[in-house]
Amino acid sequence: MPDATPASPPAFDITKCKVATAWANDRPLVACRFDPLGRYVFCGAEEKTVIRFKLDDGARTPMPGGHDTWVHGLACTPNGEFLISGGCEGKITWWQAAAEAPAPVRQVTAHKGWVRQLAVSPDGSLVASAGNDGFVRLWKTADGSLVKELAGHPRDVYSVVWHSSGQFLCSGDILGNVRQWDVVGGSTIRTFEAKEVHSYNAAGQQVDFGGVRGVAISPDGKYLAVGGLHKATNPLGAVHEPLVMLYEWESGKLAKQQVTEGITGGGIWRLVYLADGTLVGASGGSSGGWLLFWKADQEKAVHKFQTPNILRDMDLSADGTRFATAHHDKHVRITTMV
Repeated sequence: MPDATPASPPAFDITKCKVATAWANDRPLVACRFDPLGRYVFCGAEEKTVIRFKLDDGARTPMPGGHDTWVHGLACTPNGEFLISGGCEGKITWWQAAAEAPAPVRQVTAHKGWVRQLAVSPDGSLVASAGNDGFVRLWKTADGSLVKELAGHPRDVYSVVWHSSGQFLCSGDILGNVRQWDVVGGSTIRTFEAKEVHSYNAAGQQVDFGGVRGVAISPDGKYLAVGGLHKATNPLGAVHEPLVMLYEWESGKLAKQQVTEGITGGGIWRLVYLADGTLVGASGGSSGGWLLFWKADQEKAVHKFQTPNILRDMDLSADGTRFATAHHDKHVRITTMV
């Protein structure tokens, strides 16, 4: 029997980005994730309710009862059965993603303080949570039981991503440290230092600022991308610029710093890779909201697309042709590249 024909890469053109639709919420949005089956986009907001929008008609379904405060982390299982949400109170909640009136299936208290980000393993068996208590924790998606606690970050953990093999996990913290974890053993394999994305204003505001807000591994496994901000001359005044630190996965060496000209008030909130290896960063700040595009062999962005309002999060659809962006003006927007 002949081998199956490999799936063709999705057809897209980054220069053809356009906002195809936008749907309104009652409160500003802070997070968004596509359903992997292409049915919904889920959003977290400055409120305790998860919001589900149906992609074919924009029908809005509130999902109450899962959290006591803002919902900041979202992830879906690969089969589309469950949405998992994380709140700033430290809880993780499981939902039946396609239920007519979704209600919490189970809850766990995962962290002391914010759940910053969630990521489900490629095989769907585990969900990783990153928290303000400095821990990454692994939970069984089937029953919510704790599998492993990954300790080593000295401060708040902002981002987490799985390696495609499922054997490794990378997480980044506020101080610019990225750790690669052995999932089975629970130990740190190595660290990547991205101190450039951390800022401390000793003379004035005296706050730690920035950190690793986005982390992604290229489809070919050659690069680890770390995103945040730099040139933070006035952190609380949002005077800073987006920055990506691109590392060679095999050697761990810094390949280059990737920047964008003309954005003096922005920082990376999330990073994703397109199928052709183009890196996409979501930047939001006083310079507005942007989708920024880089090639691995170039330091400067090869394209940038301005969204209608400041964004806080971004996700790429499973078919690789659409972005969802969560915005301060209470809208989730769908941007196409076709």
